[in-house]
Amino acid sequence: MAGQFASPRPLMGGGVSFQAMPTTLHSTILMLHNARARLIAAALVLTAPLAACAQRETPQASARQVATASPGEVVGATSPARFDDSVSAHADRARIRGSESAQVWLVEISDFQCPFCKQWHDETFAKIDQEYVKTGKVRLAYLNFPLSRIHKNAQAAAEAAMCAGVQGKFWELHESLFATQTKWAELKSPTAVFDSLARAAKVEPKGWANCMSTHATAKLIQADRDRSTQAGVEATPTFFIGDRALAGAYPVDTFRVVLDQAIAKAKAPR
Repeated sequence: MAGQFASPRPLMGGGVSFQAMPTTLHSTILMLHNARARLIAAALVLTAPLAACAQRETPQASARQVATASPGEVVGATSPARFDDSVSAHADRARIRGSESAQVWLVEISDFQCPFCKQWHDETFAKIDQEYVKTGKVRLAYLNFPLSRIHKNAQAAAEAAMCAGVQGKFWELHESLFATQTKWAELKSPTAVFDSLARAAKVEPKGWANCMSTHATAKLIQADRDRSTQAGVEATPTFFIGDRALAGAYPVDTFRVVLDQAIAKAKAPR
């Protein structure tokens, strides 16, 4: 596989908490109570060796930078990005799933070309979706973090998913992009494959083609990257669950433990 891979490691510092989010993800995404992400992986019993896709050649140095950064440098001193244009607004809403009444958020920060993101999708996503999202316990949001330096088609894949999201078809492309990753990952141009996936998802072709050719969702994807980086993310997949974070393709049992704890905490009297 191309690229640098790093085992999950702590992003040192205090806790993270997603406050209650309205329907539009980017109106509040990554508005954290504290400045830095904290991984809880070391405290959990893991059943298998894990890894994540990392863009930097020396990710440990980046972790130290996060640990010593000021709150404003990590999460951003300005308010979260707002997107008033209809394309971005529709794409933003489309990558959220689950009940609006759910008290716990699971935010997935991912790269469609990352093999470990595919691993998590193939082994864990459907179970978490069935047990926690569809039952109304958890609300799930997907943030794009294309590692374009090592994954040459990751940005185009992110735009394909988000352009489908403009038409309410984000999750259909999310599914098919991971399912076909090995077919398009190393292509010189993945356009034909992405067009085929969009047609299979019954995306309206003219609107889709215009969205892709104008890179209409690129600024939303860049905003995903910026906010994630400011929160201390440096590898994919990374997940924020309540006030905790995990980096790596952990198995479903690990997520069940963390999600159950987050749900219990959310229900506890204050």
